[in-house]
Amino acid sequence: MTDSVPPVPRVNWVVLTSSAALILGLAVWAIVAPAQAGEVIGALVSWVASRFGWYYILTAAVVVGFVAYLLCSRLGRVKLGPEDSRPAFGLFTWTAMLFAAGIGIDLMFFSVSEPVAQYLAPPTGEGLNTEAAKQAIVWTLFHYGPVGWAMYAVMGGAFAFFAYRKGQPLSIRSLMRPIFGRRTDGWVGNSIDTMAVLGTVFGIATSLGIGVVQLAYGLHLLFGVAENLATYIVLIALSVAMATASTVSGVEKGIRRLSEANMLVVFVMLAWVLVLGQSRRILEGFVMNVGDFVSRFPSLLMETHAWDRPDDWSQAWTLFFWAWWIAWAPFVGLFLARISRGRTLRQFIMGVLVIPFLYIALFVIILGNSALELVIGGDMAFAETAVALPERAFFDLLAQYPGASVLIVVALFAGLLLYVTSADSGALVLATLSSKIEDTHQDGGKVLRVFWSVATGLLTLGMLIVGGIPTLQQATLIIGVPFSIVLYLVMFSFYRALRQESGEIETMVSISTGDAQEVGAPR
Repeated sequence: MTDSVPPVPRVNWVVLTSSAALILGLAVWAIVAPAQAGEVIGALVSWVASRFGWYYILTAAVVVGFVAYLLCSRLGRVKLGPEDSRPAFGLFTWTAMLFAAGIGIDLMFFSVSEPVAQYLAPPTGEGLNTEAAKQAIVWTLFHYGPVGWAMYAVMGGAFAFFAYRKGQPLSIRSLMRPIFGRRTDGWVGNSIDTMAVLGTVFGIATSLGIGVVQLAYGLHLLFGVAENLATYIVLIALSVAMATASTVSGVEKGIRRLSEANMLVVFVMLAWVLVLGQSRRILEGFVMNVGDFVSRFPSLLMETHAWDRPDDWSQAWTLFFWAWWIAWAPFVGLFLARISRGRTLRQFIMGVLVIPFLYIALFVIILGNSALELVIGGDMAFAETAVALPERAFFDLLAQYPGASVLIVVALFAGLLLYVTSADSGALVLATLSSKIEDTHQDGGKVLRVFWSVATGLLTLGMLIVGGIPTLQQATLIIGVPFSIVLYLVMFSFYRALRQESGEIETMVSISTGDAQEVGAPR
């Protein structure tokens, strides 16, 4: 007998058409009337930032507290799958995909530009001094650290639990069933899934937009390629083509291989900078930065700057990052669930919180301290570029090292892998969210993956035409507000389901223990 091939999942036409219409409509509007689109988006983001800034800060703190509770409580013992299940991927492959899915080429962008920007103009206090240099790395680690990964852990853990423990389809609506019951099969479920698709597309588009301008500058340095709209279009088309080829081959082949190659290339690049740069300063900075981050994290988590009110700074940094992480949460969460079947909830949370952050800390501390070394040494031209044209800062830093041309080629390759990995895993997840998945081992159809690759590329192009990276950041800040409500609902539903599951497990253990004692009792 031959194994039967499962049918291709059905398309959820309500979710697909409603989300696609909104995304493509916005993209076309941005391309046709960029001035008007820019004005409207700017007004909306000012309104959101002024009225919901505190809400974003509070939401981040609540998520971190919830994940810490799951990690430390007995609920962490629950397995994300049947009791006899085993992880499908080895530790190296799993951690590589954790890193590549949750972090894109934007890390190359911010790991250099943000420390320099925070050193020159911190949210409070004076810049251009030793304290500002120390806190510049801390702020960057904070924005890329446990807060965002806690959001991923909530969504990923919930996806994996309901799919592999309860046999529910891989969709946001499945996570809401303990709250809304059968209503998740109707308009409630469709609305939630549509909101998840919108947040995912905007989050990915922001990362891809950053990647486009950064890769364009790297090509300009090496080959003199013009940094213009035509180059952006070619790079977006290339990402769509490569993402389509990778995502069509599935998680086990394309995305897995890209993630592994991605991590190895990044390590080569970081080792080059560490060995040929100011190694002692970087290593001393690593120890100091980690200590400063750990000691300051609790106070930073609830910092709203109520009296200082650096509103422009908050909007450009903390609020943007929290909105970005929220927008990415369904995308990365579903992907993390897809690769984490068979692990306990505690193992999953520890892996998601710790392993990617170790990679991020290496990236930020090695590159960030190297950039600060240049600025403190008097290279203010580099500092001004890092703030005014942040997409250039990363490659301008690498140009300072021996063998710069080769190093930049390695960095371009690493950036392209990060770029494509975000695009292909995003297309896979979007196809799944806009399908009716019955078999939890299935993903959305290949045609849908191709469609979402193209749609995301088109939105990226539209936002770049409107106003470049700032517009993409603003759009993300707006879309994060409605999806944050979904995040609260997921936490409540997940907690309720875990409590019930934990109680059932304890009852079964108690019964089995009692039966064993009865069998062994003297007659």
